[in-house]
Amino acid sequence: MLDAFKAGGDFHSRTAMNMYEHVRDAVHEKKVLLEWQPQPGQEKPPVPLLKDAFGAERRKAKMLNFSIAYGKTAQGLSRDWQVSVKEARDTLKLWYRDRKEVSAWQKRQKELAREKCEVYTLLGRSRRFPNMTHAPHGQKGHVDRAAINAPVQGSAADVAMCAMLEIERNARLKELGWRLLLQVHDEVILEGPTESAEAARAIVVECMSKPFYGTNILKVDLAVDGKCGKSWYDAK
Repeated sequence: MLDAFKAGGDFHSRTAMNMYEHVRDAVHEKKVLLEWQPQPGQEKPPVPLLKDAFGAERRKAKMLNFSIAYGKTAQGLSRDWQVSVKEARDTLKLWYRDRKEVSAWQKRQKELAREKCEVYTLLGRSRRFPNMTHAPHGQKGHVDRAAINAPVQGSAADVAMCAMLEIERNARLKELGWRLLLQVHDEVILEGPTESAEAARAIVVECMSKPFYGTNILKVDLAVDGKCGKSWYDAK
């Protein structure tokens, strides 16, 4: 998983390539491209992109990349995809095959929720659960899913919160006349003078990529895009 993030690019296509042997073979045989950066004078890639040639496989990979964080089960995926539980379970196995560390982490989170009745985010905030000793099966399933989801979503919130604090503490942004207006998930919106927009953008990108008092304590880089515009729509 760390290698995939460090490689960058189209994460969902890379996941599909790792999951499906026929997709991987097509990439290795150069029948499709995992990614493509157009060069001057090039209007289209020399061979199809993976996301176009294997759209169905990539869509499943993308859904799994997001669903795993929510503790999705084979039963839930079978309903989403309108396939049998066996097919959904087999697809899940393909995803986990190269990500045994994710499976091990999820197991630890479930054990923590049952033994300690709480799990923790990156910065130590806790999500508490009732004692599961005599709980019905349905409630145990809910806690298992929440035990996986809460640290993921909560840690993402930790990062966003620290980034906003880093922006708020930045004296240079204040000198340039910029102020934080709004946070939307992993985005922040600031307002300030046009003449200092590019300087402010660079500072904000730095704050968000190193949100922990000017450092990044994670094992992967925090890639940040920043744009300037007269409105939020223009900057999208």
